[in-house]
Amino acid sequence: MRSVSRYLAVVALVAFFVLLGIAHTDRSVVSAQAAPKPPIMITRIYTGADGLSHAERIELKANNGVTELMKATGAQFSSRPKGPAGDWHVGPARQFVITLSGRAELTVGQGEKVPIGPGNINLIEDTTGKGHITQNIEDRIVVTIPLVDQTVSKQPLATK
Repeated sequence: MRSVSRYLAVVALVAFFVLLGIAHTDRSVVSAQAAPKPPIMITRIYTGADGLSHAERIELKANNGVTELMKATGAQFSSRPKGPAGDWHVGPARQFVITLSGRAELTVGQGEKVPIGPGNINLIEDTTGKGHITQNIEDRIVVTIPLVDQTVSKQPLATK
């Protein structure tokens, strides 16, 4: 009788842990499916009506965490050394500049500082006007992606 009781106790204990594991797995799957995708944030550098460059943080439009395909003319990787701030300059084209490593600081408009670090995505649209200043605070590796569409609008590719 004792061995039957032990056997039933062991079976009950195993069944309890199996059911607990299944319930935990089901909850994990449900919470993973229900978890919202983090937004893809970029810093847009653009020329305002005043002729000065401005910066704004915006969220890229994404459907289920994926943006629409954007046409680009290519991609260029570059290593940019730490150094003093450069002169005021405009972007050579409407382009993404994505910092892979290192840090920099952009100065826009009337002196506003925009910190740049690994993972930052900048949409450079200030192709006219006074432009911006770039200072590499650390050695920096970036990928530059010029866009085919050079039309600058108030809300390109993104929402506020």
